[in-house]
Amino acid sequence: MANETFTSLSKQELESLLATAAERGAKEALCKVGLHDEEAGNDIRDLRVLVDGWRGIKKTATRTFVQWLILFILGLIAMGTWQNFHK
Repeated sequence: MANETFTSLSKQELESLLATAAERGAKEALCKVGLHDEEAGNDIRDLRVLVDGWRGIKKTATRTFVQWLILFILGLIAMGTWQNFHK
């Protein structure tokens, strides 16, 4: 560590070095997830459509479940009331 030499960079050189490193890192990250080709934009759009569809299905399924639960509870109340009047 005693033999280390320090080089000073101008602000412009440092920004250029950082921009190059960031671009290289972004390209490597995209390659790792398979989004390095020209079809990457279409892949992202397809994923967005898929996620939007999943959210819609989840919302509909939750709403349907709550409606069935409410209907079941109201049915139990109606049966209890009917049995009370026909004793």
